[in-house]
Amino acid sequence: MKKSNSMKAFAVMTSAVIALGGLTACGNSGSSEGGSGDPDFKVGLICCHDDYSTYDLNFIESLEVARKNLGLSESQIIVKKNVPESSECKEAAADLADRGCDIIFADSFGHEPYLIEAADEYPDVQFCHATGTLAHTEKKPNYHNCFATIYEGRYLGGVAAGLKLNEMIESGKITPDQAVMGYIGAYTYAEVISGYTSFYLGAKSVCPSVTMKVQFTGTWYDETAEKEAATKLISSGCVLLSQHADSMGAPTACENAGVPDVSYNGSTRDACPNTFIISSCIDWAPYYEYAIKAAMDGKEIDYDWAGDIVSGSVIMTELNETAAAPGTQEVLDKVTEELKSGKLHVFDTSTFTVDGKPLDSYKADIDTDPDYTPDTEVVKDGYFHESEYRCAPYFDLRIDGIETLNEMY
Repeated sequence: MKKSNSMKAFAVMTSAVIALGGLTACGNSGSSEGGSGDPDFKVGLICCHDDYSTYDLNFIESLEVARKNLGLSESQIIVKKNVPESSECKEAAADLADRGCDIIFADSFGHEPYLIEAADEYPDVQFCHATGTLAHTEKKPNYHNCFATIYEGRYLGGVAAGLKLNEMIESGKITPDQAVMGYIGAYTYAEVISGYTSFYLGAKSVCPSVTMKVQFTGTWYDETAEKEAATKLISSGCVLLSQHADSMGAPTACENAGVPDVSYNGSTRDACPNTFIISSCIDWAPYYEYAIKAAMDGKEIDYDWAGDIVSGSVIMTELNETAAAPGTQEVLDKVTEELKSGKLHVFDTSTFTVDGKPLDSYKADIDTDPDYTPDTEVVKDGYFHESEYRCAPYFDLRIDGIETLNEMY
């Protein structure tokens, strides 16, 4: 998958944060000057949850940034919240189309089949779906997938975690064999596996003795379930936690227990000042601006678009120096530059094994079919090429050093 040249326009962006009820979502302050826009153009957004989910808040706030940068008025944006991954998504999309939206975005993986149905019924409306897998094979002129190489950000979060573990080892708080991290995941999907693996590899790059346990909740957003999973991991000996879930459940459990935490999709520093270290985030503003501008100008939108750390689509929150190990920012700056230059690859196959063996070949299911048949070789040049042949993650290997305590599909 080739990244669109349009992405290059967003390579210089400044990150910002938006606070809400203890959560601070990642956003983008933008660098474009707002223009006159098209007064008749309308944009719709379908969110799986509401503002109290950092995941959905990212989409909402990034769209507000894009709106201002493109010179659109508030009345030209319609956001639908708490739309489940069901036929209600199609109904929401149809309503937005009937209300005059020229382009409609949806933010949750399970929205995809319903959004495709809507795209078939409204051929003059552009539909853009985050985290999906089917656009590049469906090849509908008005249906598109988008994502970001968030594994780069999770790797950086892992580096910060590994440095914290080293500090704990050096201070005598734990021994090297007690450097066990816990991770709360939503579902046992490639997206989550890719995320927790990249986080682990980042930690391992600086703390070789680290291991990790993963507990799945079976939901993207459930504060009680996420807090219970975090508590279980802490009681099993995990001394640092991270997550791919969207509530304050896990961060709160960490703050209560005094366990360091690397969050996701937003800073929890205000609510968890003693334990929050850093968070990786996807900034959706670059994609919004690219897709909306293309739709306004009557230009084609890429079927499959992946933003990265260079384009400003993958960002990190401000480091909490109170909880982070000394010198962390300097190390993160160095690793960031190595990622940007291509000197460092997150899934370098020399850094991990699978069932005790190095990985020299792997076929992934890129062109999704009902049987999830592997169809594309994704290991070459010494690393697993994640999100290059399709924007949605497809790294689904179980590497050594990570123990999954349950499964949730």
